[in-house]
Amino acid sequence: MANGPARAAGHPAYDSTSSPGFIPEIWSARLAPKFYASTVFGAIANTDWEGEVKNVGDNVIIRVTPDIAVNDYVVGGGIVYQKPTSTQVELPLNKAISFGFEVNDVDEYQADINLMDQFSSDAAEQMKIAVDRRVLGYTGDGFAGSSDADISSTNKGTTAGAISGNIDLGSAATPESVTSATILDYLIDHGTVLDEANIPETGRWVVLPAWACALIKKSDLKDASLSGDSQSIARNGRIGIIDRFEVYMSNNLPKAATYTKVYAGHSSGLAFASQLVKLQNLPNPNDYGELVRGLNVFGYKVVNGDALTTGYIAAG
Repeated sequence: MANGPARAAGHPAYDSTSSPGFIPEIWSARLAPKFYASTVFGAIANTDWEGEVKNVGDNVIIRVTPDIAVNDYVVGGGIVYQKPTSTQVELPLNKAISFGFEVNDVDEYQADINLMDQFSSDAAEQMKIAVDRRVLGYTGDGFAGSSDADISSTNKGTTAGAISGNIDLGSAATPESVTSATILDYLIDHGTVLDEANIPETGRWVVLPAWACALIKKSDLKDASLSGDSQSIARNGRIGIIDRFEVYMSNNLPKAATYTKVYAGHSSGLAFASQLVKLQNLPNPNDYGELVRGLNVFGYKVVNGDALTTGYIAAG
């Protein structure tokens, strides 16, 4: 007597031991690039110092480039040689997120899509949301620290500007009201603050909420001749670079009933490191299949407060 329904000719019998399973090394290789590609912090922070991270609580050592002195030269006066000394800053990786799910052998065997790609894409997106919220301050203090303490005092508030001291970027008590007619002026003000701090022009970024990005699309830049593109941003939906800022949209910026906090800066201002340090697949003790779980540790720190600005705009 047959043990089950007959299988179609040429269709192999199901054997759980032959299931390829979720191989940690392959999973990690697919997950990490997708994680970074979908994040804001992956674009605005410097990630050059990630190195080898093994556990929660590991530190990454950052060597800060010293300033090289420039002196007037007088013929016959000789040259003064400086011995540059690089200071070190520790970036603690003291934050962690985890995920876990189960994959039934039958589901994996019968699926007509690549489950590893599907699950890695979704895991990357969910981790991105969780980490973006932490870094930008939607939950917790964010990279700017409590009350933006790690950003230079001349780069925030209603009297910003290291030279002028009269640039209004808005405060929590008096957020700047921006419209399609004034949003570009507001971005230019952030750029001026960075200019007065002698921050490089290349590598600048700004993170705005969706409604503020919509104001840009409704601004004068909807005219392609003004934006310098062949198509207006109202047509192609791409915001691109405005006053040397690469514009990024995020729904994870800190906000309250009356304001949304925005950040701008240069990639040298923020250090970020992240690594998927644990990735395991275990036999499911209660069913056929596997349990997949992962642990991602990360950390972030302001390493140059002059290279960052923050402001408040009236809630849209």
